Amino acid sequence: MMMKAVIDRFEGKYAIITLEDERRFDFPRKQLPKGARSGTWLQVEVDGDEIQVLAIDEAETQNARERIADKLARLRRGDHLEQSDP
Repeated sequence: MMMKAVIDRFEGKYAIITLEDERRFDFPRKQLPKGARSGTWLQVEVDGDEIQVLAIDEAETQNARERIADKLARLRRGDHLEQSDP
């Protein structure tokens, strides 16, 4: 089954990959596509307890980075603070 997944982090020789359904896999770091890093979204093929990384999902990775940058900008501006009337 084709799914989206994100590289959550690296632990030693493994990438911890979280699928869109919240399952996690330890995947050999050396088998990742070139340029993959924490936060990179991937297209993966899942067959039971086996995962095969097919490609980096450039569009989803860019969308995630833009959402995070927007949230950080709003936090820095203080948009998250409630305005109270005196």
